[in-house]
Amino acid sequence: MIYLDANATEPLRPSAREALLAALAVTGNPSSVHAAGRQARRMVEAARESLAARFGARPADLVFTSGGTEADALALYGLGAGRRVILGATEHDALRAAAPDATVLPVDRHGRADLDRLAALLAQGPALVCLMHANNETGVLHPIAEAAAICRRHGALLHVDAVQTAGRIGTSLAALGADSLAISSHKLGGPAGAGALLLTEAAAAALAPLIRGGGQERGRRGGTPPVAIIAGFAAAAEAPLEADRLAALRDRAEQAAIAAGAVPVAVEAARLPNTTALSLPGVAAQTQVIALDLAGICVSAGAACSSGKVTSSHVLEAMGLGPRAGETIRVSLAWNTAAADIAAFAAAYATLAGRLRRAA
Repeated sequence: MIYLDANATEPLRPSAREALLAALAVTGNPSSVHAAGRQARRMVEAARESLAARFGARPADLVFTSGGTEADALALYGLGAGRRVILGATEHDALRAAAPDATVLPVDRHGRADLDRLAALLAQGPALVCLMHANNETGVLHPIAEAAAICRRHGALLHVDAVQTAGRIGTSLAALGADSLAISSHKLGGPAGAGALLLTEAAAAALAPLIRGGGQERGRRGGTPPVAIIAGFAAAAEAPLEADRLAALRDRAEQAAIAAGAVPVAVEAARLPNTTALSLPGVAAQTQVIALDLAGICVSAGAACSSGKVTSSHVLEAMGLGPRAGETIRVSLAWNTAAADIAAFAAAYATLAGRLRRAA
């Protein structure tokens, strides 16, 4: 099996596996005051310090969550009280479902946020703006630093879903100028089941909890933290970035698909180094995904967080792609993708593209 669906979940990194297994040997609850509890607490706090340093926040302002979806929800509900919510048109369903009445910020044909429209919307009053750092389907990067400057001028808060960029390109709350930043363990090669919301000091002071409990996470998120998963999370985040290597492999896969008749999406925009979205005219995305799966290659159509459904992409529709929105697959390279994997994909895609287009 060749796995090219890293934007759904990355393979577990060896360093994360080692940290996870070592932490499983620790029995204590981090909230307990005895020796075993203190040992567990030290592991959680060491992970907090490591992740905060990696992603540009103070350790005290990092809140562990169950994943990226909860981190997004915590930012939305915890910072959005009394503010209009403005969502980018291509945002993840974690935010779209949580804020169905939000004002939608349009994107251009390349999938980038319309910053002139953002400024106009912010002139209408206090707001919480939610923008992805990189889109999970196309890999397109939003101009976050520019959006943050516009938000500051209008007294708005900016939440950034950085689930897809953390561990792939340089990602920092401080450098981006955002008020909060969501990251997820399994999207950067750690175990599933943990995420984090990083906050500025001011945002952390204003945050209202979404889950109340026994005072964990400084009262910002109740519930016993999963020590082993958090340890694996931090270990995975320490891995070096491989943007140049992955971009070269991505480009190789993209060129092979183009030679077979594919039309890539948003190639003129800045994108994640590991991601390409490829449309095959006249062939449904679901048909392509199934055909490649039968050839032993895992890719996807749209986001993975849709209960296994394969439907036309709201992201591609917002970009004005019309019928192509239902004909596009996502190929996303993992940290361990090799040149041989790309060669196998190129051969399989050429064979299947010819057959499927003739059948269509």
